[in-house]
Amino acid sequence: MRASTRRELVAGPAGRIECAVDRPESTPRGVALVAHPHPLFGGTLDNKVVQTLARAFLELGYETWRANFRGVGQTEGAHDEGHGVQVLQLAAAQLAQRVTPERLVLVGIGVTRLKAPAVPAGTLVIHGENDETVPLAAVLDWARPQELPVVLVPGADHFFHRKLHVLRAIVSSNWK
Repeated sequence: MRASTRRELVAGPAGRIECAVDRPESTPRGVALVAHPHPLFGGTLDNKVVQTLARAFLELGYETWRANFRGVGQTEGAHDEGHGVQVLQLAAAQLAQRVTPERLVLVGIGVTRLKAPAVPAGTLVIHGENDETVPLAAVLDWARPQELPVVLVPGADHFFHRKLHVLRAIVSSNWK
């Protein structure tokens, strides 16, 4: 986490939600919301993939927001056996159906736990070749009917161990 990262608590439906906010030095060109993976598998707003994505968007000039799910960190409420997390994993995709985001990035999207909705054309989908949590075949089956390209990170697992620099480069080069 950067020294300038601001932590704040925002009112939510199950209590306060802990957020980490980073602002670029100049006027932000937009806002990036970065959701973390399932908390039972190490997901927090400080997760290394989440931080990597937040840094990439910050460098691109976006104000970045990361939030902890229920029962994680200082976020109030209780873990609900992952139902809220599974729903929240797909919240960005569902939100994109109601608003017009500039762009949407989905990394290791959990298409095997809940039915993932269709997403807008131009969505950047990034997946690890060796993802043991969400099989690549399942992501391709979800993306194929949408004619949605999937950027594959060779040798990467679900947590992008030793591949964070590749993940960051993909986001940075596809966003300019």
